[in-house]
Amino acid sequence: MILNKKRIILCGRAASGKDFLRKLLQESGFKYQISYTTRPPRENEVDGVDYLFLSEDSFKDMIAKNEFYEYVVFNNWYYGTSRVQFNEVGSVFIMTPAGLAHLGAKDRDESLVVYLDMPEDIRRARISERNDADSAERRIIADNKDFQDFENYDIHIDNPDFTIETFSESIEDY
Repeated sequence: MILNKKRIILCGRAASGKDFLRKLLQESGFKYQISYTTRPPRENEVDGVDYLFLSEDSFKDMIAKNEFYEYVVFNNWYYGTSRVQFNEVGSVFIMTPAGLAHLGAKDRDESLVVYLDMPEDIRRARISERNDADSAERRIIADNKDFQDFENYDIHIDNPDFTIETFSESIEDY
């Protein structure tokens, strides 16, 4: 646990470095809780490694069975975290601001929320390098709307060259 928090939640716009930091944290011993989604896989994404890819019907079935701690619809695709995943101590999650809004006060207090907030030009370049089902412009517009007035975080990272060492320094400053 970091700072007596049960989990770390990474939040940021598209191509802000969430997966990069997630991998650094995994190398440091944290367990990444893979989100469920109905969006199509990107090139090189692997089911069960990057996401748990489901049909919309399967996702809705899990909703009906109350299996999700939180879920959101983003750009017409569903994303969610199961209750079992969320309660596992020492885990790393990636969530949107809407996903964070589902956390109860106790769960929010037990979570360290890290906001990765990179300059738009860097994000645009990263998005354009991906073979994505979404256009860069659509992602930028949707993210700008979703992250407007976003303040529900504990640590803010805006350095595109961050490392695990600079992340650790941010935790010490927190």
